[in-house]
Amino acid sequence: MVKSLFAFAFLGLSITAAGAIDIKELAPCRPAAAKLCDRSGGMTMANLARCGATLAANRWRVGNGCREVLRRYGQL
Repeated sequence: MVKSLFAFAFLGLSITAAGAIDIKELAPCRPAAAKLCDRSGGMTMANLARCGATLAANRWRVGNGCREVLRRYGQL
């Protein structure tokens, strides 16, 4: 019982750490996100994913640096 609880906790922590996004990496997309994305919900993962989808849909309006970030995170 204790081993399974420990394994479950370790799995949860490793998934959380693997999904961490460094906000500094998203800096090239900040100007485009300020123009195109809804900022009323704050910096949640759901809003970041929604904003990434919006930026990907408007990829001709964002710079090359932002396109690279979108490619890195699988949005393009």
